[in-house]
Amino acid sequence: MGEQSTELVGPDLERGIPAAEVGEGEMLAGHAAGEPVLVARFGGELFAIGAACSHYGTSLALGLLVDGTVRCPSHHAAFDLRTGEAVRAPALRPVACWEVEERDATIFVRRKKKEPAPARRPAVASSGSATPESVVIVGAGAAGSAAAERLRREGFAGRITLIGAEEAAPYDRPNVSKDYLAGNAPEEWMPLWADDFYREQDIRLVLGARVAKIDAAARQVRTLRGEAFAYDALLLATGADPVRLPVATHHLKHVFYLRTMADARAIIAAADTARRAVVVGSSFIGMEVAAALRAREMEVHVVSHDPVPFHSVLGHEAGAFFQRLHERNGVTFHLGEAIGGVSADAVTLKSGRTIAADLVVVGIGVRPGVALASWSGVALERDAVAVNEHLETSVPGIYAAGDLVRWPDPRTGTLIRSEHWVVAQRQGQTAAMNILGARQRFEGVPFFWTAQFDATLQYVGHAERWDRIDVSGSLDAMDCTLAYRAAGPDGRERTLAVATLGRDRTALTAERDLERLDWDALDSMVPVAAA
Repeated sequence: MGEQSTELVGPDLERGIPAAEVGEGEMLAGHAAGEPVLVARFGGELFAIGAACSHYGTSLALGLLVDGTVRCPSHHAAFDLRTGEAVRAPALRPVACWEVEERDATIFVRRKKKEPAPARRPAVASSGSATPESVVIVGAGAAGSAAAERLRREGFAGRITLIGAEEAAPYDRPNVSKDYLAGNAPEEWMPLWADDFYREQDIRLVLGARVAKIDAAARQVRTLRGEAFAYDALLLATGADPVRLPVATHHLKHVFYLRTMADARAIIAAADTARRAVVVGSSFIGMEVAAALRAREMEVHVVSHDPVPFHSVLGHEAGAFFQRLHERNGVTFHLGEAIGGVSADAVTLKSGRTIAADLVVVGIGVRPGVALASWSGVALERDAVAVNEHLETSVPGIYAAGDLVRWPDPRTGTLIRSEHWVVAQRQGQTAAMNILGARQRFEGVPFFWTAQFDATLQYVGHAERWDRIDVSGSLDAMDCTLAYRAAGPDGRERTLAVATLGRDRTALTAERDLERLDWDALDSMVPVAAA
């Protein structure tokens, strides 16, 4: 998944470096035997692992050391310094481990270890309940695929059935609206695993199948095709579905919603002959689509009821920056507007204006895919499946993870929902551990990123509302930190989320501090603006 960097930087670690160059809590990038290697000193020990993140190849030396791991600055994956194992999504593969020694005040990296991470461990010890013999996972997206992989990594030897509604095996969905749609990521980058992975791991992959019924009493899942799968534990990972326009478009072949690889392929095919595109919605999907279509040199108009893009998520100032960024790249905005109708060659706004369009892409949000769960007797909370801190639903033996769940957030003390890839993957991994009896709490900090033109924004935390947004640095220079702050139940104002442009390591630091509930460190990250 993605192209891995092989660029060699820094010193030749086989020849040795002065030990003083790697102090406690520090890292140094170098190379050995023609491969990039990271040397780190943590807890008084020296470690050497592969220096390129196994997700997209980012240099781990630009990241952050946290509790015996190194975290990648691009998408916040984490690797165990001792084993090289990918312990946090979105990375799923380990990095290599190297033998390292300190002698005569010099650090030497000797040779690569044969097994950088354990292939399988003994199954997690159950806490008073039997380890299941069969696990069925409904949904082969972020949460479902991550759960299947983690079950095998933890030594589970029973049956795993991964059921996906799409025809495609699990793939890198965030890239669908970014580089893949723009034409910068080839097809071979997109699968999460090679075709033989599922055979080697003995994971039964059932594609192009929709589940019609869950019989919780009999512990059985049935598909619309009539297939039946028995389970001891079930994970619901059905994701979310696009919100549809309130006007008739089903008869129009040039109107698309972007959720899947098949959707992206259809848009790319249409873009080969289309010249004028209207993107409906200034959501992250909508704005990423606008940037991707501009990369294909199309005329692009964005129609949105919001006053600026991302207004409800990032606030006015950051939204206005992204509007300026898109306008500099040729995108035209129609804000505070709504769609009145769509014809074969135009979009009509409720204000009466008509915009010529031979391609329309709708990105006005998603709704959790909860129908199956609801029909199965699983309790809902507002618009989503309610789960506890272990990602268990109200029905014994059924877990849920990803876009369809609300879970208890230790930072806000409320039930929250996220629509982001990394959150879904990490929940899938936690659900897998709990299916095996680990009783892990899901306490992950929500994280997402968006890439548009030459700007990449990272966001950690969760702020559905805020009392103030304080900014350090310059948005237009793409060098800034935004702190989203709100008063808690005790009346104290706290930093609930942090967004950054050009400050990836700051985002990592904010994530660490949110995990630790270190409110003082978070509050000191960005000064409070004068009233």
